Formats: sequence, structure tokens, C-alpha cells
Amino acid sequence: MNTWLLKTEPSTFSWQTLNSLPGKISQWEGVRNYQARNFIREMKKGDLALFYHSVVSPQIIPGIVQIVKEPYADYFSWDPKSKYFDPKSSPENPRWQMVDVKAYLEIKQPISREELKEIPELADMELLRKGSRLSVMPVEKKHFQRILKIRGIKLNGH
Repeated sequence: MNTWLLKTEPSTFSWQTLNSLPGKISQWEGVRNYQARNFIREMKKGDLALFYHSVVSPQIIPGIVQIVKEPYADYFSWDPKSKYFDPKSSPENPRWQMVDVKAYLEIKQPISREELKEIPELADMELLRKGSRLSVMPVEKKHFQRILKIRGIKLNGH
């Protein structure tokens, strides 16, 4: 199992929105950065991801999601009416990928970016590197486990 971080602006798609959906499941669509897309292509059903609210203050991790459907073509890129439209993408040659995620665990006291920055073991975490802007990124297992430890969270089998 791999572990990830998925960034979203709460004004676009929030943890509360995900939890209000049927089955608490949603597509993770609209990624339009090639490196982030490549990370999506590596995701497997059962992988876990930190759900990260960006472009707010404070930036927080309010929960964890599980990948419940492996990567498939982001068909929003084919729809001229979609804000994610890409004229170079087509059903025959899909350029972009998405996965389905399900709310897995709510962190009752969300973890802030400021808290993460105070932990020496996380100093080399991609999220905390200066200039790191990817919306999808891998999280090393040691970092993932250390983040869970902040709130005393133990996940069976993960």
C-alpha cells in the first residue's frame, strides 16, 4: 500500500462536502499537472491519502481518504462545458486521470501545517519543502505514520 496527500481548496471541494455525498465517495478529478497526474497513475485501490485543505488559514489535514477506484480517464477533460476541459484530450487518447476516493477517517482535531513544520522527523516531507505546489504527492510511510501519531491515531493493517 502506498500513501499520498491530496490537496484541495475547501471552497472548491471540502472534507465536509465529501462527507455529505452518498457513500462518502467522490471522484478526484481535475488534476491538470503532469507530475501530479503521474502520481495518480500509481495509485491502487486500498491506498490511503491525507486530505489536505490548502489556500486557507490555517492549512489543515481534516481527514484521511481511501482510494476505492483505481485510475481511469478523467472524462471531464473531454467536455467543452467543463472547467477541466482540455482540447488535446479525447476518449481515444485520454491525457488526464482520476481516481475515486472515500472518506476513511475524520481527524477530530485537524492537523495544521504549522504543527507539521514543528516536527523534526517531517523536515524532509515533500509538502513542507519550499516551493512544493503539487496537488497530488506521495507521502513516505514514515511521514504518514508520524502524522497519525500526532493525534494518537492507529490504523489497523496500515
